Amino acid sequence: MKNGMENMENRDIRLLAVESSCDETAAAVVLNGREVLSNVIASQIDLHKLYGGVVPEIASRKHIENINQVIEQALKEAELTVHDVDGICVTYGPGLVGALLVGVGTAKAISYAADKPLIGVHHIEGHISANYICHKDLEPPFLCLVVSGGHSHLVIVRDYGTYEIIGRTRDDAAGEAFDKVARSIGLGYPGGPKIDDLSVQGDPEAIKFPRASVEGAPYDFSFSGVKSAVLNYINGCKMKGIEYSQADIAASFQEAVTDVLVDHTMLAAENYGIHKVAMAGGVACNKGLRRKMEEQCTRRKYQLYYPEPVFCTDNAAMIGAAGYYDFINGKRDGWDLNAVPGLKLGSD
Repeated sequence: MKNGMENMENRDIRLLAVESSCDETAAAVVLNGREVLSNVIASQIDLHKLYGGVVPEIASRKHIENINQVIEQALKEAELTVHDVDGICVTYGPGLVGALLVGVGTAKAISYAADKPLIGVHHIEGHISANYICHKDLEPPFLCLVVSGGHSHLVIVRDYGTYEIIGRTRDDAAGEAFDKVARSIGLGYPGGPKIDDLSVQGDPEAIKFPRASVEGAPYDFSFSGVKSAVLNYINGCKMKGIEYSQADIAASFQEAVTDVLVDHTMLAAENYGIHKVAMAGGVACNKGLRRKMEEQCTRRKYQLYYPEPVFCTDNAAMIGAAGYYDFINGKRDGWDLNAVPGLKLGSD
C-alpha cells in the first residue's frame, strides 16, 4: 500500500463520501484522506427518541428523503461538482441493511452517471480512520479501541487497511449497554451522552457493579453482566421500597464499563509492545473514558489519539478518510457492490 501512496504523493485526491449505516444521513468531501472540505450530517435522533431507539424501517425512509440534499450540500460547501471529485466512497457494511442500501444505491448511481470510480468502505475502518483527520501525524502501526453502539473491538492497525482483531465483545457492545441502562433508569435515548452527563452528579463508588473478564481471552469484553446487575439493583430497590439515585447508578455503571475498556486496552498495549493508542466510535466521546485513558496513557508514556466528537459519531468524513487509502491502493468496486449488514473487519 505504501508504494501506491508514493505513486500518488504529488497528486491531490478529492473523494465524495456517503454514510448511511444507521440513523445518520451523511456526505462529505475529503482531500488526501486527512483534510475535510465539507462534512454534512442529517441526524434522525429526535425522531427515534419517540421510540426509545432506532427503528430500522423509519431510518431507511428518512435516508431516502435526505440523501440527495445532503450530498448536494456537501459538494456545495466544498465548492466542487461531482465531476471535480476523483471517486465516490460509500459505507457498505456493517449496519442496518435497509439503511445501507440507500447509501450504496445512491453512490452507485452517482458513480455511473459521473463516470467516477466506486469504493466500498467498511464502517468500522471509517471510525478508526477518523483519527487521521484529527491527527495528521498519526501513522500505523497503532492499537485502536473501537467502541460504539454496535461494536466493541480492540484492533491492531498494522498498516493502512490492514487490521488484526485481538479483542471483541462476547455479547452487548459498550454503547448498547449504555443505551439499555439509560432506558432502565428513565433517561431515554440516546443513552450514552445522558449517562455521561448525569454521572458527574453521582458517586462512582456508590454501587459495586461487576467488571467482567472472559477466561482465556484477556482482551475480549462482556457487558451483559454489568447491564443485568444494574437492572437487578433497580428491581431490588423497588421490591424493598428503597429509593435509589439515578446519578449514583449512572456514575457507578460508567465507572465499571470504562474500567474494563481501559484495563483491557492497556494490557494489550503492554503485551504487544505498542506505544500508540487510539480510540474511535461514539463511546470515544465519553468524558469519563477519555479522562481515564489519558491518565493511564500518561502514566505509561503512551501517545493517545482520539477524534473530535463530530468525527466519533457516524459521519461521512471518516468514510472518505478510510476510502482514500483504498483508492490509492487501486481498490475499485463494480456495480455488483451490495450492502453487507454483518461485514467483518480484518481478521475478525
